[in-house]
Formats: sequence, C-alpha cells, structure tokens
Amino acid sequence: MKKIIYPLVLIALIALSLSCLNSNQNKNTNNNIIAVIDTTSTINNIKVKKDTITVIAVGDMMLGTNYPASPNYLPPNNDYVGLFNDVIPFLQDADVTFGNCEGAFSDDIKYAKSCNDPQWCYRFSMPTDYVNGFVNTGFDVVSIANNHVHDLGTYGREKTIETLQNAGLNFAGVNTIPSDTFTLEGVKYGFCAFAPNDGTCQITDYPKMEATVRQLDAECDIVIVSFHGGAEGSKYEHVPRTYEHFLGQNRGNVYEFAHKAIDAGADLVFGNGPHVTRSLELYNNKIIAYSLGNFLTYRRFNIQGVNGLAPIFKVWVDSDGNFIKGKLTPVYQDKFKGVFIDSQKRIITRMQQLMADDFPETELEITNDGDVLRTDI
Repeated sequence: MKKIIYPLVLIALIALSLSCLNSNQNKNTNNNIIAVIDTTSTINNIKVKKDTITVIAVGDMMLGTNYPASPNYLPPNNDYVGLFNDVIPFLQDADVTFGNCEGAFSDDIKYAKSCNDPQWCYRFSMPTDYVNGFVNTGFDVVSIANNHVHDLGTYGREKTIETLQNAGLNFAGVNTIPSDTFTLEGVKYGFCAFAPNDGTCQITDYPKMEATVRQLDAECDIVIVSFHGGAEGSKYEHVPRTYEHFLGQNRGNVYEFAHKAIDAGADLVFGNGPHVTRSLELYNNKIIAYSLGNFLTYRRFNIQGVNGLAPIFKVWVDSDGNFIKGKLTPVYQDKFKGVFIDSQKRIITRMQQLMADDFPETELEITNDGDVLRTDI
C-alpha cells in the first residue's frame, strides 16, 4: 500500500527546508545558483489513495478482419472508431476501461492457419492500425487470453503483442506475458487473464493462477482477473457450476475458477467466451461477471437474438476492491454499423432472469434501469 504524507508533517518539512535555504543564502557570498523548493508542486504531487475506484468492463471485441482478403470484412473507409461512436462517452466514464481483444493484429495474412473454407472457418486478423480503435475510445487494458490470439500462429501472437505495446495498451493472458501492472491517478492495478487454449495462461491450472493473483495482490491496490471460458452459444447462458466442454475441449469450471481467484486476492473478475451474456454474482464482497457477451464483433460473429445483446458494466469499488455498486448500460450490435445503446434495455431484463435462475442466493439486485445494488447493506 502507498504511504501518505499528512499535511501537518508536510508543512513542517517544508518550513524546515525553507529555513535551511535562508540560512544557506545568508552564508553565500558568491554568485552560485541556490536551489529553491517549489512548494505548490510538492503538495500537488502527493498521491493520496482514492476512496472509490470505477472500472468499466465489456466483452468480446473484434473490429473487422483482413482475412480472408475477399470478401471484405473491414468497416467502410476503415472507420473502426466510428463503430464505437454511440457508446464512446460511456466507455470513457471510469478510472479504468477493460475489454477482451478477440483476435490477432497483423497486416500480413499469409501466416493465417490453414482453413478448408475461409468463408466458414474463422481467422481474425485486425490490421495493426485498428488498435487505435481501442486507444481512441478509452480502453486502458485488454485480455488476449482466447482462442483467436493464435489465428496467425506464433507470428500473429508476437505481432499482436508488439502492436499493443506500441499503442501503450496494457494487456496479459499468454504464457510469455501472464500478467501486467499499471498505475493511473496514483492507484496501482494488477491484471491477469486465463483461457483453455494453447499458449495462453490456463484456466484449469489453479495453482499457477493463484500464485499469479497472490503476487499481484501483494504489489497492487486493485487486482482485475479476466477469463475466457465456458461453452459457446445461446444454449449456454447459464452458469452450471461444473466443468464445461465444447467441441471436445475442456472450457473450465468458471464458477470454481472465479471463486478461487477471489480467494487468492482478486478484486474484480470479468468473464468472456460464451458469446452470450451470463449472470453476475457477489462473492466475499467482490463482483463476478461470468460473461459480458459480444460487445463489438464486426461482421464475422453470430449476433442474432441474445448473441447480439450485451452490457457496458460500470463498477464502483472501495480502496480495498470491495463492491459498492454497479451500472449496466444495455447495448446491441448492428452487424454492419457497430454497437449502439439499446433503448429497449433487453439485456437488463435477461440478466435479471439469469441471476434469479443461477444465483438466487447472491446479495445483489438489478433494477429495471440497470443499477446493480447490494441487498446486504
């Protein structure tokens, strides 16, 4: 935890320093330069820990792909920022904004993994300048722990890492970069991400996950954990509290994973992977979002029905990461135009039902306006 210099102590130190300077000036008979303390700057640069921290989280993001080269799956005029236009004010209204980067960054598609029919085999390769779609709309940190980060093999993974680093975005989730830390407005954040896919930090390796989270907890004020897990599609909105398998792959037990992450020191747990939104849960005063659905997935994703509905989830936590309250802003996707605020608030109604079905014991309430409130305080 950061040390705080209290005002009276600070004033005394400044007074002592100025006294010493005056004494030195009286003794100085040459034209030497005398150092002067900028007291205003010193006071303003003191970092006092914030009482309340806000975090915004969204689900899967893929802004268009240059694979296959034909037909064109990129937005018209490469206007990747325009896809966000309706929601930018909401994304920028927090201390930290997070999302899942569902794909690789690359300008060279020759490295794409073999595919019998590119029209139906999904390889996501966002042009490298599309990273500015995340930067310019307010994102601070993204997960790359998912199946599509390796769509262009080792080259694509390394190019993605290079692109994110050059853009100044924080990220984690692959074996070479299992976690990241960053400081904003005097608060130090730790971030890590997990998935069931080769080359990613494994969602089923609890000892390694717990060690990573404990290390971040020791170093940071707030620890954010992301996971890519659970079966995919509209049949899998519910959290079964068991291991889930999809297309022959063990996709993890997301309920057990989330609880173990919090027990190890996580403050916020954000899920993605099912391509539909799942329930919220309050566990040991910490918030879990089991899946935040498809947020902005241009052209190549199924966004029919519940697959095209998602929330922007804003969370308020105290300085210890304990959940205070939340706000769900409902959105929907237009396959060719981007993401928009949903005046019908359909995902709010759906999340109310999912929480009642899956976590009737959790001490949360979702109002019709999308406020997420604790019922235990």
